[in-house]
Amino acid sequence: MKNAGLLDRGLRVLLGIALLSLVFLGPLTLLGWIGLVPLLTGLIGFCPLYRLFGLRTCPLKG
Repeated sequence: MKNAGLLDRGLRVLLGIALLSLVFLGPLTLLGWIGLVPLLTGLIGFCPLYRLFGLRTCPLKG
């Protein structure tokens, strides 16, 4: 079940790409691999921390 809204997902994808660029283009730091987390949660629309804290930015259907 998705719990991340469209704007939230878009921001996560952009943040993930920006962080991953640190691995390949920026200062070449391995910390950029942390960008996989927001990238993947943005692509699938589900954030485990949102579920843990009972949050959601996705509108309820039906």
